[in-house]
Amino acid sequence: MPRAEAPSLPDAASIRAAVQALGVDGISDFPALLGALKRIHDDARRAIRDSFEAGGKASATVGALSGVMDGLIQGLLDLASAHVYPTPNPTKGEEFAVLAVGGYGRSELCPHSDVDLLFLVPYKRTPVAEQIAEFVLYRLWDLGLKVGHATRSTAECIKLAQQDLSVSTALLEARPLWGDEGSIGELRDRYRKEIVQGHEAAFIEAKLAERDDRHLRVGDSRYLLEPNVKEGKGGLRDLHTLGWLARFVYGASDLTALVQSGLLTRRDLATFKRSHAFLLAVRCHLHWLTGRAEDRLTLDVQPEIASRMGFRARVRAKGVERFMKRYYLAAREVGNLTRIVCAALEEQHRRRPKFALPRFGLSRKRVDGFIIQGNRLALDDPATFQNEPVRILQLFQTADARGLDIHPATLAAVGHALPRIDAALRDDPHANRLFMEILTSRRDPALGLTRMNEAGVLGKFVPDFGRIVAQMQHNLYHVYTTDEHTIRAIDILRQIEDGRIGGEVPLATELFPKLLSRRALFVAAFLHDIGKGRGGRHSEVGATIARRLCPRFGLAPEETETVVWLVRHHLLMSDTAFRRDLEDPKTIQDFVDVVQSPERLKLLLVLTVCDIRAVGPNVWNGWKGQLLRELHHEAEAALQSGDPRGRRSARTNRAKGELEQALLTAPDGWWTRERIDRHIARHDPRYWLGFSTEELVRHAELIRQTESQAMPIGIDFRVDTFRDRSELLLYAPDHPGLFMKVAGAIALGGASIVDAHIFTTTDGTALDMLGFQDAEKHVAVDDPERLQRIRTNLIKALSGEIWLEKALAGRRSLPARADVFRVEPRVLLDNNASRTHTVIEVNGRDRPGLLFDLAKALKESGLVISSAHISTYGERVVDVFYVKDVFGMKVTVRSKVMKVQKQLTEALSLT
Repeated sequence: MPRAEAPSLPDAASIRAAVQALGVDGISDFPALLGALKRIHDDARRAIRDSFEAGGKASATVGALSGVMDGLIQGLLDLASAHVYPTPNPTKGEEFAVLAVGGYGRSELCPHSDVDLLFLVPYKRTPVAEQIAEFVLYRLWDLGLKVGHATRSTAECIKLAQQDLSVSTALLEARPLWGDEGSIGELRDRYRKEIVQGHEAAFIEAKLAERDDRHLRVGDSRYLLEPNVKEGKGGLRDLHTLGWLARFVYGASDLTALVQSGLLTRRDLATFKRSHAFLLAVRCHLHWLTGRAEDRLTLDVQPEIASRMGFRARVRAKGVERFMKRYYLAAREVGNLTRIVCAALEEQHRRRPKFALPRFGLSRKRVDGFIIQGNRLALDDPATFQNEPVRILQLFQTADARGLDIHPATLAAVGHALPRIDAALRDDPHANRLFMEILTSRRDPALGLTRMNEAGVLGKFVPDFGRIVAQMQHNLYHVYTTDEHTIRAIDILRQIEDGRIGGEVPLATELFPKLLSRRALFVAAFLHDIGKGRGGRHSEVGATIARRLCPRFGLAPEETETVVWLVRHHLLMSDTAFRRDLEDPKTIQDFVDVVQSPERLKLLLVLTVCDIRAVGPNVWNGWKGQLLRELHHEAEAALQSGDPRGRRSARTNRAKGELEQALLTAPDGWWTRERIDRHIARHDPRYWLGFSTEELVRHAELIRQTESQAMPIGIDFRVDTFRDRSELLLYAPDHPGLFMKVAGAIALGGASIVDAHIFTTTDGTALDMLGFQDAEKHVAVDDPERLQRIRTNLIKALSGEIWLEKALAGRRSLPARADVFRVEPRVLLDNNASRTHTVIEVNGRDRPGLLFDLAKALKESGLVISSAHISTYGERVVDVFYVKDVFGMKVTVRSKVMKVQKQLTEALSLT
């Protein structure tokens, strides 16, 4: 059967005719006029949307939407001038014109974009022009359209364009819609003579500065989790910038002038059109899906747009992840194009001093076979990379070693020579030496790797890395794509080596000069996530890849073993520090059994810090740093002594002695030896291991104050700015469900517990230390009024004045943008991780009040919590509880285990 032809889209002429047909009768009844206009407009837009969603091209869609608006405005102007405010014989001063500007001016009107109009009047405004303009604008506003407008003379337009870059750019794309052609021609002539001619360099410079400011404002990375399709780096606005430059410098309406000038190749132009079509389609889907001019590709809309654009799930990748990878690759292509064209234009039109002596060839200084032009590495022969592909690696190594930029034409030559990066080059020892010099550079390895990655070289030279380029993980935790995260981790590693962030990561900074395996550490940072997206545990897959790649990179066998071990275990330290009780000797013993070496311990600590800090801007905090430091110190002592308990015994005795001395020397003399001995005897050995002397004194004073004043409970808050958390010290009669009530009261205050140490004195009183942070910002709660509200909630919860289940019921849902995520609930009971407790690990979707629900389920299961360790990874939470039953025993009976798992799973599933 012959294929049915696609229905024709509405155009300007048909819409204009439909509006004109309303005639004088139509305008006499304004409600009827509005109804008729609405039908014309809505029917046309519906047809365009149906065509687009059936597979129509985005370029045709935005062109058709512009055409509908053209016809609507032209028809209204016809009606107004002919029937509402007729002027049979207008004077020259009464003639005016209307032009489309902005995105509408270039006929790229997205579904909910603003309609920008310029009413071009003679030297002064006339009543007729103002009345007609008002008639048209009010009708458009009545239709619910967002219309921006200005009424100016040609002289005013030129004056403003000289002062304001945005006005100058808008006029550059002005498109005539209606009216006096003489005024339009005059504006064009004066714009070209007074704004363009002789000002090309200034315009280029201003547009590049504007672009840089825009990138900083919306996020200076094209690999953001929720990119801005229009304004973001690698977005549509960057492509618009190329169009503006082509129009301003060459007077061209499209980019063919850049091809003719040699700034772009035909292949580059094809890349531009492909990227533009993709980004424009994404923006159209985004507008129609959200029902507004939304340009941020938020997590909640990404899956639906992926589905609408035909991205289906594959074995190892969700449809949304494939879609976002395509987005990031398009953004990278846009970045490459804009960098090449803008830099070349900037160089062509660079302002030169009026008087300059000849340099007699000094500008063509040679270095490592390249020439230097204006602090940029360039080529003598464009065929260099085709003939000697190893020179591609040499280019990036020289740029790093000499602190030079790379000429855009040279980067273009690199792009054309990418097919020459083949198996022979990958196995070339010289090429691998150059790569290792870039990776382990003491200058700026991240910059060198970023240049290679954006040029497409890194993924070609290391194909396993190429598989993670633009790879995103659809969750709230990972802010960057895997390749961007990897390069940021290497950048942080170099910052630690330089001591630039010593105040934030003091232990890592202290350890770095003591490392014996610097090269292996940089390679491990480069490879630590290279196994992602292949199924299975990415650390195991990555270790296998590392074993294959390290010899190719030139690493010695012992270095290879170190890299393989680090990649395989790069999550070990964070998992142990954040999910296990560091005061439990079994935790340290299990960790040390895997690490086995002081050098590996140091390397793992530094790599872990880099990995966490590179996840996103708000992931690292002082609390995580403190846990890692504590684990390192415990493991270091165990490795030195061979017995983790030896240090604990000494620490316990030292802590008791230092507390005794501090209390004896207290100013008021209340603490006698007898009182001190009685206080010390109330606490079990585990209590003495987790706190400084200052903290132990604070605990003792709270107990003294509470008991001496016969207070029912003692509460004290402290803000730990270094660890980015607030701390609650609670002294209260112990009873089943105490932790549950505390968790609920803190949740009511908009905070979440990050860790908890729960102790019971020999006389049955609870002494609990809980760290908590703001539930949304993950920072310390330091507002006195908010802390007072939490205190009040605690008192009311413990006295039964608040029904916590009811108070928290309305807070269980996360914000709508997180509704798209599903985390399968999982509950694990482990009786081998601790000698004294059952360790329960709970994985699920985070929400306000979750810890309260879990603690309630544990209480109802007859379990007592000794410590809790809370880790949040975006929308996913991993809570670990050390528990015993009411008889102080582990949970080992199978029926009991199954009951606990069932109740916790039900708690995770509450909504």
